[in-house]
Amino acid sequence: MGGVRALILDASILLADDCDGNGAPTLRAGADFLFRALQFSQLRKVNLLEKMSEVYSFDCFKVSISALEVLMNEISVAWDDIRKDILFVLHSKKVDDFLKLCERGVLLSILDVDTGGDTNKHPSAHYIEKLEELPLTLCRLNKKVASKEAITVGYCMKPSRQADFAKRGAFPLCSVQHDLMFLPLSYDLSIPLQLQEIDVILHKATDDILSVELNLSLAPKITYTNGMEELRRTLPDHPHCCVIDPFNNIYPVLDRLKIQYLLLGLEDLNKEGFSKIRGAHFLKVESYNDPSLSDKLLEAKVSLPSIVKPQVACGVSSAHSMAIVFSLEDYKELQVPLPTVIQVVDVSSSEENKGLDEKGDPQEYVDHSSTLFKFYVLGEKVFHAVKKSTPNGDVLMKLSQANQLKPLVFDSLKSLPTAEKNQYGDEAVDLELVKNAANWLREKLDLTIFGFDVVIQEGTGDHVIVDVNYLPSFKEVSDDVAIPAFWEAIKNKFRERQQTISQP
Repeated sequence: MGGVRALILDASILLADDCDGNGAPTLRAGADFLFRALQFSQLRKVNLLEKMSEVYSFDCFKVSISALEVLMNEISVAWDDIRKDILFVLHSKKVDDFLKLCERGVLLSILDVDTGGDTNKHPSAHYIEKLEELPLTLCRLNKKVASKEAITVGYCMKPSRQADFAKRGAFPLCSVQHDLMFLPLSYDLSIPLQLQEIDVILHKATDDILSVELNLSLAPKITYTNGMEELRRTLPDHPHCCVIDPFNNIYPVLDRLKIQYLLLGLEDLNKEGFSKIRGAHFLKVESYNDPSLSDKLLEAKVSLPSIVKPQVACGVSSAHSMAIVFSLEDYKELQVPLPTVIQVVDVSSSEENKGLDEKGDPQEYVDHSSTLFKFYVLGEKVFHAVKKSTPNGDVLMKLSQANQLKPLVFDSLKSLPTAEKNQYGDEAVDLELVKNAANWLREKLDLTIFGFDVVIQEGTGDHVIVDVNYLPSFKEVSDDVAIPAFWEAIKNKFRERQQTISQP
């Protein structure tokens, strides 16, 4: 097979030279990054620190490399299918152990954490100065024996999202079967150096946003972390890298108002006598004390109750601060950050009854049966899952009454009010209609991997898109179906890009 199939980390490379205030050993800088990268990499791993082995589910051999024969016997028992494809990683100070390993001739290569001293470097060793360099070196070694079709995907996202993808097997460090290698980018290393080894950049840039200023007619003004900003500036100098997806393509998803205007174009997909697909009725609000707010809501067909969302859709914590309001008075003391986009939660069952009464109280409305359909677009393939949604109107009213008739304020990621169960199933959704909308959105947004949420309005059967997001986790779809589709979407996008570049 070739390449690195197993990795042995000697404790010497994981421990810092200094102890903590209590005299206890501490981990070397970069150890957490390395553990996250290796935990679900599909490599066999040994960590000679017992405590960290338990945390990251690594094997642990309580034997020093100095006792090489004993160690190799334990390895042969634990990993009987691996022979010479093992990479040992040890500290440059362990010269004697290094020489023993070289004499044994059983390993592909040795990495040495160089402390910057005058160590005589052995020609068969691969030297690194930081632990963060180890995944990059593994990538280089595996590329030497990989097929010409192999694609290296560098990815960057927040650690929790990385772990969510990786534990489902989405980020193998080396996958012979699928010709993909996934390499986590480190902002502590040279970005240009890493890009030299990478064919595809898969990013969740919104995880690295510090602030956003929106402008409906122009690109948003975004402040990224230093690492993401360096990546964004450096990418134009590496035209061979296929970016999934280009930064400009994700900007509309940051702005709920732009998405709402985009969804107006769904009307072209609808046919007389069939279910319709559309966006929710909406209104942008600059001030909750606008004296003409009632008239504007009525003109925009936004009836009560309605949901109030910040215009910024993601990237900052306030993007998920929302409220469900039941009367005009609810708006006056609302704390949802401005500007906001107000959408209909439920709509009146008859055209003549739409709107607000003179007190601003909610009138008759139709529920969406507490059911949310989550759709995921992975390249050319579309998947969906059924989830619980906000409760029906009578339940929302009871929640409001229990809250002294105040708006229901919530964080959509943490405290979204949901019903006990959804009432719709797959039989309620027009899959052909929604897949047509998915293809339409793919073309309009020019995104490779994205998701959107649909609710079905009772009475009319309208399919209403209430949210669009970039690079979702799609964890509601079975891994054995979604992960191969995820990989295929990446490969197809890369090949498409290569064909575009090669054209005269």
